[in-house]
Amino acid sequence: MKFNRVTFSIVNLHDEDIEDKAYWLSKSPSDRLVALEYLRQVMYGYDPNTTRLQRVFEIAKFPSS
Repeated sequence: MKFNRVTFSIVNLHDEDIEDKAYWLSKSPSDRLVALEYLRQVMYGYDPNTTRLQRVFEIAKFPSS
């Protein structure tokens, strides 16, 4: 496998923070929330398409009065 040097670059961490902040400030608030939700799903292994609420049915009998 050959290393593609075009994809990666070496930057100062301080400069990278400024570029990241400028990038996210250029996005709309809704785009930022979508990205945040994606990161949350990746971090916690949550898939909204397969995860559902647990349904518990219980039959309660009330005494006759």
